[in-house]
Amino acid sequence: MNLQIRLIRHDDIAAIVRLSLAAWEPVFVSFAQIMGSDIYPIIYPDWLTSQSAAVEAICQDEKMIVWVAEVDGSVVGFLAYELNHEEQTGEVQMLAVHPDYQNREIGTTLNHFALEKMRERGMKVAVVGTGGDPGHAPARRSYEKAGYTPLPLVRYYKHLSVAGSQ
Repeated sequence: MNLQIRLIRHDDIAAIVRLSLAAWEPVFVSFAQIMGSDIYPIIYPDWLTSQSAAVEAICQDEKMIVWVAEVDGSVVGFLAYELNHEEQTGEVQMLAVHPDYQNREIGTTLNHFALEKMRERGMKVAVVGTGGDPGHAPARRSYEKAGYTPLPLVRYYKHLSVAGSQ
């Protein structure tokens, strides 16, 4: 496998959106199972559209540093982070690897690459957030392989029925 990591180019964005949607589909399936049919459609009425827009926005945000993983000329993954020079932190905002290329150390390689770039820019701490659900298990493994220390957090949801509809 001939893996190259490079800065994003504008013509990479469509491929990044496609691979991220494929990579994150298990996350949204997991969310739907956990949240149930009352809450999930309220929070994520159209996850494909909202995630596409979020990925495009990150890729075009001038504050973001976006690296692309390429194998044999095809974009197979990406990682986006931002630097906070005042707090000396780098925060990973998005990371995705196409399902066909997962479990080949590409996510871990992207993580290590970004961590080294953050270190070179004077950052003292790297931060990343991810879910605790089964759909995020591959992300958690990748972050832990890269040496991140997890801090378990919990987010709760409750469906509020409309008054008088009980």
